[in-house]
Amino acid sequence: MTQLLVADSALTPDGTIGPYWLRLAGDRILQAGHGRPTTTPDLHLSEGVLAPGFVDVHAHGGGGAAFTDGADASRTVLAAHRRRGTTTMLASLVSAPIPALLDQAEQLRPLVEAGELAGIHLEGPWLSPAHRGAHDASLLSDPTPEAVSAVLAHPAASLLRYLTLAPERAGAVEAAARLRAAGVAVGIGHTGADGAQTRAALAAGASAATHLFNGMKGLHHRDPGPALALLEDPAAFLELIHDGVHLHPEMVRHIWHTATRQGGARRLVLVSDAMAGAAAQEGRYTLGALEVDVAHGVARLVEPDGTLGAIAGSAVTLAEAVRRSILDAGIDPAQALRAATANPAEMIGLDDVGRLLPGGRADLVLLDPDWQVRRVMHRGRWVEGANDDGPAAGAAQTDGPAD
Repeated sequence: MTQLLVADSALTPDGTIGPYWLRLAGDRILQAGHGRPTTTPDLHLSEGVLAPGFVDVHAHGGGGAAFTDGADASRTVLAAHRRRGTTTMLASLVSAPIPALLDQAEQLRPLVEAGELAGIHLEGPWLSPAHRGAHDASLLSDPTPEAVSAVLAHPAASLLRYLTLAPERAGAVEAAARLRAAGVAVGIGHTGADGAQTRAALAAGASAATHLFNGMKGLHHRDPGPALALLEDPAAFLELIHDGVHLHPEMVRHIWHTATRQGGARRLVLVSDAMAGAAAQEGRYTLGALEVDVAHGVARLVEPDGTLGAIAGSAVTLAEAVRRSILDAGIDPAQALRAATANPAEMIGLDDVGRLLPGGRADLVLLDPDWQVRRVMHRGRWVEGANDDGPAAGAAQTDGPAD
């Protein structure tokens, strides 16, 4: 059995928004095409925009839980984000001793092997203490040859898709080359590197900026630092956290236009950097071993004296990042949607999500004219309660199989 969906407006594989149709079979897209088929559809989506399910390559938690707390907690994270349109996620793990990180990754193996998680992102411990953000400085270290070998020789290496490091740390350039050769995407982040160090890491195999401008030395007219080198590299993907806190909308717009001129809009990657307080009640949570307070949509470290310190991840989902990009920064809707779908999928080497193509997963998100999530399909089934604000539209069809 198959199901034919027709959308008057959809993000098409060529990166434009227009009429598009999909024939689904089970959890896959069987056929797809531009325009409208002559056959009567099983479902005609006449309002809003249909897009592939969102792909989040940098998130630590959500729904009150964190990926560092094991498989059961991670299922809570995945469910919370899925209801808000994110159907593919990497589990980002914060800095810890290498054996502890690899053990945390192994605990998530069942979810990776089942396809619930796309893989693991290690954000640390090879980061700069001066730009550590919400990472514990005492846990940071150099990516020595021995440390890299310990990671790559461990069974958990098969789960890794992405790793963030600071190019100025001893051994970082060599580590980037080894990791890339092993099939791990390397991001440059939490860094005080200069331009030459950044370009050396890019030449060695790094291919992305981990939350550009956040957790890195800023631009200066005599010391441009890592951000300029990353912006100018036409092949580097650029993570952006657009939550109204990490980046001003004018900066998002500037980055977007600059990157598009130098390499194309495919470089832009929206991420949530969500911690446990995303898609959950505000309050106190943990990020790794550190306490975080979430209030008024902002997550901040709780210092030992009880005061609030550095921003500690975000409390948004990709749906909110997309909406802010379109409404606050004036980004073209098709480009904003690509930055949450096809671009992150390409960044970490996924070829069956992020675009509405035959053979791809039947992961869909329907956004209304205000760019709010209204319906979500995951693996060919409509997700119950799927939207930002309440029960899914079309509840009578919710949680039904596509075949």
